[in-house]
Amino acid sequence: MFKAYGLYSYIRANELRSAFLLAGFVILLLALMFSFALLIEAMSAHPGAPFDYILALAVDDLKRGWPIGVIVAGIWFFIAYLFHQKMIDFATGAVPLSRAESPRIYNLLENLCISRGVPIPALQIIESDALNAYASGLKEGQYKIAVTRGLTRYLTDAELEAVLGHELTHIRNRDAQLLVIAVIFAGIFAFVADLTIRRWDFPFGFSPHRPERDDGRRGNGGAALAILVALFIIALSWGASVLIRFALSRSREFLADAGSVELTKNPDAMISALRKIEAHAAIPAMPSRMQYFFIESPALHPGWGWFATHPSVDARVAALIKFAGGRDVSVEVEGQALSESIDAPRQAEHEAETAFLPGDGRPPLSSPQGPWGSAGR
Repeated sequence: MFKAYGLYSYIRANELRSAFLLAGFVILLLALMFSFALLIEAMSAHPGAPFDYILALAVDDLKRGWPIGVIVAGIWFFIAYLFHQKMIDFATGAVPLSRAESPRIYNLLENLCISRGVPIPALQIIESDALNAYASGLKEGQYKIAVTRGLTRYLTDAELEAVLGHELTHIRNRDAQLLVIAVIFAGIFAFVADLTIRRWDFPFGFSPHRPERDDGRRGNGGAALAILVALFIIALSWGASVLIRFALSRSREFLADAGSVELTKNPDAMISALRKIEAHAAIPAMPSRMQYFFIESPALHPGWGWFATHPSVDARVAALIKFAGGRDVSVEVEGQALSESIDAPRQAEHEAETAFLPGDGRPPLSSPQGPWGSAGR
């Protein structure tokens, strides 16, 4: 009873953190608009304009321009909403996986979905020997779970079921939806920056750029200070948006691990799968923006600290042990077992090719050795 209480308290705490982090995107958007308005006003001002004068112009720009900025963001979001899955599939290389090709995965996923009465998402495959998986989609009927070819080959049924349960939890908790939205909103920053840097006129006759004018409010160094402040806000907004996306992923992975255990009733399988995936998750060609979708970072050199896309496997295993009663496995033993399982097909193929050769190392056409020497003597 105590463990269950701890687990659900852990989930609720992460839900609250995720809600606050996502709300921060709105503040970052307004901050970015203001910073570019400040930058353009500084570049457009007459030499010697004071900082407070430039600041007042930028504030006025923001008051008049924020509705247009929100409209532009909405158009961006609408386009991304229509084509987000194609973008994700193109970036990750995922293609549809048919039941005839892999009935094992379909059966495992169907059992999990039926046990909770949830629709079965579509399955996709990534042709890679790495061990990894992710979920995507915005609403029912669009959800997909993609797994690598290596995951299907080298995980046991219980471990593969735990991974599918992990990704299914991302869907059930709307984590996949949240991550897609986070990526789309993050794209707004680049779009707004492009508009303001190129100084395109906004519709309805408004543009942040004004012709130079002199109303007597002049000083020294105001434009330079305004530019420095604007660049600082831009850098801070970009950095914060990156950290927010990473933090969303880090908190969600703990929830998905817990949800998998709830579905499968097998914390040991989840721990064993994480330990195997830990050393074989890298997909070198994977774009950096897609890394935090996966169950474990596919980067060759994952980030650390605030710049990590995922919590460490050690931290995730510790949570499963503490809150779900799981048991850790030896990293060395699991790594060796996985290497042996990967090399097993190659070894079997080699043995089949050399089965006709004599077992004592003789050339294939030589006479066999008897107890008293060669048979030809």
